[in-house]
Amino acid sequence: MDKYRVRLSHPPSPSWRAFSKNHVKDLVSIDFFVVPTVGFKVLFVLVVLSHHRRKALHFNVTENPTAEWTAQQMVEAFPYDTAPKYLLRDRDKVYGDYFQKRVCGMGIDEVLIAPRSPWQNPYAERVIGSIRRECLDNIIVLNKKHLKRTLTSYFDYYHRWRTHLSLDMDAPEHRPVQPSELGEVLEFSDIGGLQRHYERRAA
Repeated sequence: MDKYRVRLSHPPSPSWRAFSKNHVKDLVSIDFFVVPTVGFKVLFVLVVLSHHRRKALHFNVTENPTAEWTAQQMVEAFPYDTAPKYLLRDRDKVYGDYFQKRVCGMGIDEVLIAPRSPWQNPYAERVIGSIRRECLDNIIVLNKKHLKRTLTSYFDYYHRWRTHLSLDMDAPEHRPVQPSELGEVLEFSDIGGLQRHYERRAA
């Protein structure tokens, strides 16, 4: 039966999950999602997410996403020499030649997911789902300014207080354990009351 076996000339490539795990500290993903306003305008939100601590490094809102605008967001997200090694994204046409040249000039290698395979960009998909469930599904967006203000408030909560199972129930910005000596546990409102967090403070 050996003569019917397919012999590989080289070891098989690692799985997508293995790649993501092996390069988690060097990997950043980007993705767009759309938000309708009360006036029936459609706004596009770009999120730049670090995989290592699930931290949103940058976001911005536009009515007209272009390759030039998207490339500028990458420059703003990674000033000086802070660019990551890998950038994970889908095959949307907004990431055109201008975007690709700018990213290449920053020394970033692009990793494209397969067509119609959002599961290959799981961290970005998950954070967008969290934004919708925990924030945007519960409000009516008035305009671009209102959306940016709301998302700024959400990401402050997300980074400082929202826990993640993958981070051992820590937040993206590490929180030290608060001993009882600090005082009573108090409740605080976030995102205009949509979410709440709890911390110890002296009376």
